[in-house]
Amino acid sequence: MNQGGSAETEAACAHDVVFYDGGCGLCHRWVRFVVPRDRAGRFRFAPLQGTTITQRLDAAARESLPDSVVLLASDGTLRIKSDAALAILAGLGSGWRVLAAVGRGVPRCLRDGVYDGIAKVRHKLLARPSEACPLMPRELRARFLP
Repeated sequence: MNQGGSAETEAACAHDVVFYDGGCGLCHRWVRFVVPRDRAGRFRFAPLQGTTITQRLDAAARESLPDSVVLLASDGTLRIKSDAALAILAGLGSGWRVLAAVGRGVPRCLRDGVYDGIAKVRHKLLARPSEACPLMPRELRARFLP
């Protein structure tokens, strides 16, 4: 993991960062689902195509990532595919944690198979977002990284 010196990068290090495909409608909807349910403010969000990911991960790590949702935990753990989605759900707490636990009961090969199937058709399912950075209330803007 690369170490950045900016205050913005340091603040992001204390949180889990959800990287998402900035050109994917499904990914945008996932972020819009997570934000209001993350009442503790655990997660920060950044597009896979942005500068935050290049500051946090080296080129070799970035090349191995899927072009959908990726979770970089504050402890440096990198989760992809269904593991990322379930970890994000668990991080939301309450009933979402229970749903994540049930999901983890399904073998990863099956979970990732479903994830990959959806990922292949996600651009056909939901249109590309019309705006990459929708207007956010002031209190939520700091949770979005470049």
